Amino acid sequence: MAVLGVMAVGLMFLLDPLGQIAKANDAKRKSDLEQLQRTLETYYNDNGQYPPHSVAPDPLYRIKPPTGYTEWGSVWTAYNTTLPKDPTPSTRNYVYFAGSNGQSYFLYANLEKSGDPQLCSNLDVNGECPSISTNSITAKSCGPSPGQPCNYGVSSPNVSP
Repeated sequence: MAVLGVMAVGLMFLLDPLGQIAKANDAKRKSDLEQLQRTLETYYNDNGQYPPHSVAPDPLYRIKPPTGYTEWGSVWTAYNTTLPKDPTPSTRNYVYFAGSNGQSYFLYANLEKSGDPQLCSNLDVNGECPSISTNSITAKSCGPSPGQPCNYGVSSPNVSP
């Protein structure tokens, strides 16, 4: 019986269920940002600029459906009727920031797996993508705690997260 217990514990460590959940959450985050990226490019092709980011009511530039802090309005619904949300919305957010001239954008998320090869390169001292501080985005916009920096990003083709 003791052998079965040891084997069961060993199997739990081998399968790492929490790690698998984190990996699935990160895959959804990447997929959501890629979907938004495709939609933003279609929007740009039709309008000659990307939609502006919202400062009010949310100065952290978060995408928080269903209230949708980003104020893209009814023009956006022709491109995407619903905004995606992080799989753990009570603790993490997606962040959208557009350049002032509408010719560039950045989308950010917090990945749970710190060893993910697609994390932003050259993370800053807060563990965030370098463009977070470059664009004066409030640190920790992707999550409320220090362990949830905006460490993954995608952007328009002319800039880099």
